[in-house]
Amino acid sequence: MKTFSATPADIEKKWIIIDAEGVVLGRLASIVAMRLRGKHKPSFTPHMDMGDNVIIINAEKVQMTGNKRQENFYWHTGHPGGIKSRTKQQILEGAHPERVVVQAIKRMLPGNRLSRSVMTNLRVYAGGEHPHEAQSPEVLDVKSMNSKNTRVAK
Repeated sequence: MKTFSATPADIEKKWIIIDAEGVVLGRLASIVAMRLRGKHKPSFTPHMDMGDNVIIINAEKVQMTGNKRQENFYWHTGHPGGIKSRTKQQILEGAHPERVVVQAIKRMLPGNRLSRSVMTNLRVYAGGEHPHEAQSPEVLDVKSMNSKNTRVAK
């Protein structure tokens, strides 16, 4: 028995669409990170980009448990004293609500070159429209996977 190691010819990428409306952010991010990385496939090879292309719609309607909407996202401008912060609530109500979902997924992947290339397979849209009908994506129903994946809006 020899260990299987995938080559670029062995990789088959599918297109998946996920509706994030009413889904808990952390659970959505962990499922999407696994799909992007390709860990759901039996032919997973750690050093190859094996994952699927993932489209997330309705990112502005994602839910959070507890007081996570009041937690801050921090970033640094690169200048002395340039640390900035915004709460997740402010980002969701702002011009780019999809950034909360993108950052949650990005932080569940390892911080290396492969993860940065894997992130190019992710497309997140705030509303319900997306320009990828030509790829005929399959629907992945995250809500029905586990009853804890959904949360009633408060």
